[in-house]
Amino acid sequence: MTLRSSGDVRVQHNADAPWDSFDPIAYVDHNYRDLQAEDAEILNILREHFGGHFRKQSLGPVYGIDVGAGANLYPAFSMMPWADEVTLFEHSPGNVKYLESQIDSYSEGWDPFWDALCEHEAYAAAEFDPRERFRKVAKVEQGSIFGLERFGGRWSVGTMFFVAESMTADPEEFALGVERFMGALAPGAPFAAAFMEHSRGYPVGEHFFPACDVDETEVRESLEPFAGPFEVQRLKTEPGVRDGYSGMILAHGWRKNTDAEIPAV
Repeated sequence: MTLRSSGDVRVQHNADAPWDSFDPIAYVDHNYRDLQAEDAEILNILREHFGGHFRKQSLGPVYGIDVGAGANLYPAFSMMPWADEVTLFEHSPGNVKYLESQIDSYSEGWDPFWDALCEHEAYAAAEFDPRERFRKVAKVEQGSIFGLERFGGRWSVGTMFFVAESMTADPEEFALGVERFMGALAPGAPFAAAFMEHSRGYPVGEHFFPACDVDETEVRESLEPFAGPFEVQRLKTEPGVRDGYSGMILAHGWRKNTDAEIPAV
Protein backbone atom coordinates (compact mmCIF):
# COMPACT_ATOMS: atom_id res chain seq x y z
CA MET A 1 0.00 0.00 0.00
CA THR A 2 1.34 3.41 -0.98
CA LEU A 3 0.69 6.32 1.36
CA ARG A 4 1.94 9.85 1.14
CA SER A 5 4.42 11.11 3.68
CA SER A 6 3.36 14.01 5.83
CA GLY A 7 6.37 15.92 4.57
CA ASP A 8 7.41 16.80 8.10
CA VAL A 9 10.94 16.25 9.28
CA ARG A 10 9.53 14.37 12.23
CA VAL A 11 6.24 12.56 11.80
CA GLN A 12 3.93 12.89 14.79
CA HIS A 13 3.03 9.44 16.05
CA ASN A 14 0.06 8.43 18.14
CA ALA A 15 2.14 8.35 21.31
CA ASP A 16 3.26 11.96 20.70
CA ALA A 17 -0.25 13.44 20.86
CA PRO A 18 -1.65 14.94 24.10
CA TRP A 19 -4.51 12.48 24.53
CA ASP A 20 -4.65 13.08 28.27
CA SER A 21 -5.63 16.67 27.48
CA PHE A 22 -8.30 15.94 24.86
CA ASP A 23 -11.34 18.11 25.68
CA PRO A 24 -14.55 16.19 24.85
CA ILE A 25 -16.85 19.09 25.71
CA ALA A 26 -15.09 21.39 23.24
CA TYR A 27 -15.08 18.59 20.67
CA VAL A 28 -18.82 17.90 20.97
CA ASP A 29 -19.65 21.61 20.94
CA HIS A 30 -17.69 22.16 17.74
CA ASN A 31 -18.64 18.99 15.88
CA TYR A 32 -21.97 17.70 17.20
CA ARG A 33 -23.85 20.67 18.65
CA ASP A 34 -26.10 20.37 15.59
CA LEU A 35 -26.70 17.54 13.15
CA GLN A 36 -24.44 18.46 10.24
CA ALA A 37 -25.21 17.49 6.65
CA GLU A 38 -22.16 15.19 6.55
CA ASP A 39 -23.33 13.25 9.59
CA ALA A 40 -26.88 13.07 8.22
CA GLU A 41 -25.51 11.48 5.04
CA ILE A 42 -23.45 9.01 7.08
CA LEU A 43 -26.48 8.12 9.22
CA ASN A 44 -28.49 7.43 6.08
CA ILE A 45 -25.87 4.95 4.85
CA LEU A 46 -25.48 3.38 8.31
CA ARG A 47 -29.17 2.74 8.80
CA GLU A 48 -29.47 1.12 5.36
CA HIS A 49 -26.40 -1.07 5.90
CA PHE A 50 -27.07 -2.28 9.44
CA GLY A 51 -30.85 -2.22 9.09
CA GLY A 52 -30.66 -4.32 5.93
CA HIS A 53 -28.17 -6.76 7.43
CA PHE A 54 -30.00 -7.48 10.67
CA ARG A 55 -33.40 -7.63 8.99
CA LYS A 56 -32.14 -10.63 6.98
CA GLN A 57 -30.23 -12.43 9.73
CA SER A 58 -31.47 -14.90 12.33
CA LEU A 59 -30.05 -13.35 15.46
CA GLY A 60 -28.10 -15.00 18.21
CA PRO A 61 -26.23 -12.86 20.73
CA VAL A 62 -24.89 -9.71 19.04
CA TYR A 63 -21.86 -7.92 20.45
CA GLY A 64 -20.96 -4.54 18.99
CA ILE A 65 -17.88 -2.37 19.33
CA ASP A 66 -17.24 1.27 18.48
CA VAL A 67 -13.46 1.60 18.26
CA GLY A 68 -12.13 4.99 19.31
CA ALA A 69 -15.61 6.12 20.33
CA GLY A 70 -14.27 9.50 21.47
CA ALA A 71 -17.14 11.83 22.32
CA ASN A 72 -19.43 10.61 19.54
CA LEU A 73 -22.47 8.48 20.39
CA TYR A 74 -24.17 7.98 17.06
CA PRO A 75 -22.07 5.01 15.86
CA ALA A 76 -23.18 3.17 18.99
CA PHE A 77 -26.79 4.22 18.34
CA SER A 78 -26.58 2.59 14.91
CA MET A 79 -25.88 -0.82 16.50
CA MET A 80 -28.00 -0.76 19.64
CA PRO A 81 -31.37 -2.03 18.31
CA TRP A 82 -29.81 -5.47 17.73
CA ALA A 83 -26.84 -5.55 20.11
CA ASP A 84 -26.93 -7.31 23.45
CA GLU A 85 -23.88 -5.20 24.30
CA VAL A 86 -22.04 -2.29 22.66
CA THR A 87 -18.49 -1.65 23.84
CA LEU A 88 -17.41 1.99 23.60
CA PHE A 89 -13.67 1.41 23.28
CA GLU A 90 -11.66 4.58 23.92
CA HIS A 91 -8.13 5.60 24.83
CA SER A 92 -8.37 9.24 26.03
CA PRO A 93 -9.17 9.57 29.76
CA GLY A 94 -11.28 12.67 29.14
CA ASN A 95 -13.33 10.91 26.50
CA VAL A 96 -13.78 7.89 28.77
CA LYS A 97 -15.23 10.15 31.47
CA TYR A 98 -17.51 11.84 28.95
CA LEU A 99 -18.82 8.50 27.68
CA GLU A 100 -19.40 7.26 31.21
CA SER A 101 -21.37 10.45 31.95
CA GLN A 102 -23.69 9.67 29.03
CA ILE A 103 -24.57 6.09 29.94
CA ASP A 104 -27.39 6.72 32.43
CA SER A 105 -29.11 9.38 30.31
CA TYR A 106 -27.36 10.85 27.30
CA SER A 107 -27.63 14.55 26.51
CA GLU A 108 -30.60 15.90 24.54
CA GLY A 109 -28.22 17.10 21.83
CA TRP A 110 -27.92 13.50 20.65
CA ASP A 111 -31.67 13.12 20.03
CA PRO A 112 -31.54 14.36 16.40
CA PHE A 113 -28.97 11.67 15.59
CA TRP A 114 -31.22 8.88 16.88
CA ASP A 115 -34.21 10.46 15.14
CA ALA A 116 -32.29 10.42 11.84
CA LEU A 117 -31.68 6.68 12.22
CA CYS A 118 -35.40 6.18 12.87
CA GLU A 119 -36.18 7.31 9.33
CA HIS A 120 -35.40 3.66 8.48
CA GLU A 121 -38.17 1.21 9.40
CA ALA A 122 -35.73 -1.13 11.15
CA TYR A 123 -35.00 1.59 13.71
CA ALA A 124 -38.46 3.13 13.81
CA ALA A 125 -39.92 -0.28 14.67
CA ALA A 126 -37.70 -0.61 17.75
CA GLU A 127 -39.94 -1.02 20.76
CA PHE A 128 -37.76 0.63 23.39
CA ASP A 129 -36.92 3.99 24.84
CA PRO A 130 -33.50 4.82 23.31
CA ARG A 131 -32.06 6.12 26.59
CA GLU A 132 -33.11 3.02 28.46
CA ARG A 133 -31.71 0.84 25.69
CA PHE A 134 -28.42 2.74 25.64
CA ARG A 135 -28.14 2.42 29.41
CA LYS A 136 -28.76 -1.31 29.14
CA VAL A 137 -26.37 -2.23 26.33
CA ALA A 138 -23.57 0.38 26.31
CA LYS A 139 -20.40 -0.15 28.31
CA VAL A 140 -17.22 1.89 28.29
CA GLU A 141 -13.81 0.23 28.09
CA GLN A 142 -10.55 2.15 28.11
CA GLY A 143 -7.81 0.87 25.83
CA SER A 144 -5.62 1.48 22.82
CA ILE A 145 -6.64 0.47 19.31
CA PHE A 146 -3.24 -1.18 19.01
CA GLY A 147 -4.15 -3.50 21.89
CA LEU A 148 -7.28 -4.92 20.26
CA GLU A 149 -5.31 -7.88 18.94
CA ARG A 150 -5.54 -9.63 22.29
CA PHE A 151 -9.34 -9.97 21.96
CA GLY A 152 -9.31 -11.84 18.66
CA GLY A 153 -12.48 -11.63 16.54
CA ARG A 154 -14.72 -11.03 19.53
CA TRP A 155 -17.33 -8.63 18.13
CA SER A 156 -20.16 -9.39 15.68
CA VAL A 157 -20.68 -5.81 14.44
CA GLY A 158 -18.36 -2.83 14.58
CA THR A 159 -17.79 0.84 13.80
CA MET A 160 -14.72 3.06 13.73
CA PHE A 161 -15.32 6.75 13.05
CA PHE A 162 -12.50 9.22 12.39
CA VAL A 163 -9.93 7.20 14.31
CA ALA A 164 -7.24 5.44 12.25
CA GLU A 165 -6.39 8.57 10.25
CA SER A 166 -7.05 11.00 13.12
CA MET A 167 -4.71 9.60 15.77
CA THR A 168 -1.35 9.77 13.99
CA ALA A 169 0.51 11.27 11.05
CA ASP A 170 2.34 7.98 10.45
CA PRO A 171 0.98 5.92 7.50
CA GLU A 172 2.17 2.69 9.12
CA GLU A 173 0.19 3.43 12.28
CA PHE A 174 -2.85 4.30 10.17
CA ALA A 175 -2.68 0.92 8.41
CA LEU A 176 -2.13 -0.89 11.70
CA GLY A 177 -5.14 0.85 13.22
CA VAL A 178 -7.37 -0.37 10.38
CA GLU A 179 -5.93 -3.87 10.75
CA ARG A 180 -6.58 -3.95 14.49
CA PHE A 181 -10.16 -2.75 14.02
CA MET A 182 -10.94 -5.35 11.39
CA GLY A 183 -9.18 -8.07 13.38
CA ALA A 184 -11.49 -7.41 16.34
CA LEU A 185 -14.51 -8.45 14.25
CA ALA A 186 -15.81 -11.97 13.79
CA PRO A 187 -15.89 -13.42 10.26
CA GLY A 188 -18.93 -12.09 8.39
CA ALA A 189 -19.50 -9.21 10.84
CA PRO A 190 -20.95 -6.04 9.28
CA PHE A 191 -18.88 -2.90 9.81
CA ALA A 192 -18.73 0.80 9.00
CA ALA A 193 -15.68 3.05 9.21
CA ALA A 194 -15.40 6.77 8.48
CA PHE A 195 -12.29 8.74 7.55
CA MET A 196 -11.33 12.37 7.04
CA GLU A 197 -9.97 12.83 3.51
CA HIS A 198 -6.63 14.68 3.24
CA SER A 199 -6.81 15.80 6.86
CA ARG A 200 -4.06 18.14 8.04
CA GLY A 201 -4.75 17.57 11.73
CA TYR A 202 -7.27 19.27 13.97
CA PRO A 203 -7.51 21.47 17.09
CA VAL A 204 -9.53 20.47 20.15
CA GLY A 205 -9.65 23.12 22.81
CA GLU A 206 -6.12 24.36 23.33
CA HIS A 207 -4.36 21.38 21.76
CA PHE A 208 -3.65 20.20 18.22
CA PHE A 209 -3.92 16.54 17.21
CA PRO A 210 -2.25 14.75 14.29
CA ALA A 211 -3.78 13.20 11.19
CA CYS A 212 -2.62 10.97 8.35
CA ASP A 213 -3.27 12.17 4.79
CA VAL A 214 -5.45 9.50 3.11
CA ASP A 215 -7.93 9.31 0.25
CA GLU A 216 -10.38 6.73 -1.11
CA THR A 217 -7.67 4.60 -2.70
CA GLU A 218 -5.65 4.35 0.49
CA VAL A 219 -8.70 3.59 2.61
CA ARG A 220 -9.68 0.83 0.19
CA GLU A 221 -6.18 -0.64 0.13
CA SER A 222 -6.03 -0.69 3.94
CA LEU A 223 -9.30 -2.65 4.13
CA GLU A 224 -8.91 -5.07 1.23
CA PRO A 225 -6.96 -7.76 3.12
CA PHE A 226 -9.68 -7.99 5.77
CA ALA A 227 -13.04 -7.08 4.19
CA GLY A 228 -15.29 -8.43 1.52
CA PRO A 229 -17.62 -7.43 0.10
CA PHE A 230 -17.33 -3.75 0.97
CA GLU A 231 -17.78 -0.28 -0.48
CA VAL A 232 -15.72 2.87 -0.10
CA GLN A 233 -17.33 6.17 -1.02
CA ARG A 234 -16.62 9.84 -0.67
CA LEU A 235 -19.60 11.69 0.77
CA LYS A 236 -21.51 13.91 -1.62
CA THR A 237 -21.92 16.55 1.07
CA GLU A 238 -19.25 19.22 1.04
CA PRO A 239 -17.23 19.88 4.23
CA GLY A 240 -19.10 21.88 6.85
CA VAL A 241 -18.06 23.23 10.26
CA ARG A 242 -14.96 21.09 10.60
CA ASP A 243 -11.64 22.45 9.36
CA GLY A 244 -8.49 21.13 7.71
CA TYR A 245 -9.72 18.36 5.41
CA SER A 246 -11.18 18.02 1.91
CA GLY A 247 -14.11 15.67 2.54
CA MET A 248 -15.27 12.53 4.32
CA ILE A 249 -14.98 8.90 3.27
CA LEU A 250 -17.22 6.10 4.49
CA ALA A 251 -16.43 2.42 4.11
CA HIS A 252 -19.02 -0.24 4.91
CA GLY A 253 -19.34 -3.94 4.30
CA TRP A 254 -18.52 -7.19 6.04
CA ARG A 255 -15.48 -8.73 7.66
CA LYS A 256 -13.95 -11.26 5.30
CA ASN A 257 -15.35 -14.70 5.95
CA THR A 258 -13.15 -17.65 5.03
CA ASP A 259 -15.60 -20.26 6.34
CA ALA A 260 -18.78 -19.36 4.48
CA GLU A 261 -20.14 -16.96 1.93
CA ILE A 262 -20.61 -13.42 3.21
CA PRO A 263 -24.17 -12.13 2.80
CA ALA A 264 -24.78 -9.83 -0.14
CA VAL A 265 -26.37 -6.41 0.24
